Amino acid sequence: MSQKLKLKDRVILAVAPPIAGLVIRVLAATMKLEFLHEERVRPFWEKDERFIAAFWHNRLLLMGYSYHGKGIKILISQHKDGELIARVLKKLGFASIRGSSTRGGAAAMREMVRASREYDIGITPDGPRGPKYVVQEGVIALARLTGVPILPLTFGSSKKKVFASWDAFNLPYPFSRGVFVWGEPIYVRKEDDMEEKRKELELKLREMTDFVDEYVQR
Repeated sequence: MSQKLKLKDRVILAVAPPIAGLVIRVLAATMKLEFLHEERVRPFWEKDERFIAAFWHNRLLLMGYSYHGKGIKILISQHKDGELIARVLKKLGFASIRGSSTRGGAAAMREMVRASREYDIGITPDGPRGPKYVVQEGVIALARLTGVPILPLTFGSSKKKVFASWDAFNLPYPFSRGVFVWGEPIYVRKEDDMEEKRKELELKLREMTDFVDEYVQR
């Protein structure tokens, strides 16, 4: 991919990931992090059973700190900004699968199906281009194909910068309070209605996100 990029972009992709990785580590180290309802995900880690973690695109910055399993691969778009995110994730110790609903979707789906036999999968179901807080069908299709449950996951911080991007990206401030919330597993069986399951996941993630944004202010 680097051969198709301008020199400026190649320099950014080489320099930015290690800096960003360091900044994220320092940021997390300054924050007071809390984990709610880990009892919903802990049995999967203890039994080494696979699951799909689904979280909103605008909450992804510190999501790696919510994960205490043996291995996860995260779906990242094939766009230029996706390449940067993938390289930052690598610096933080996480592998990625490249693709989205708009580019490389079929190949990414096949790779996720294969990977789900050995790894957990992380997906931002409203990414990479939105609409914000609207779950796309891909995560439901993956759960149906693999039989692996979806675990909703969200994050909120007491103090943050909200950017004027399509997803209203959340950047937590140093020394703020951060809270992760795990939801109940959602199973998608072959006989289930895909749209109903899509709505179920979307509603649950919206409710959890509203809850955590209120909770961190207490």
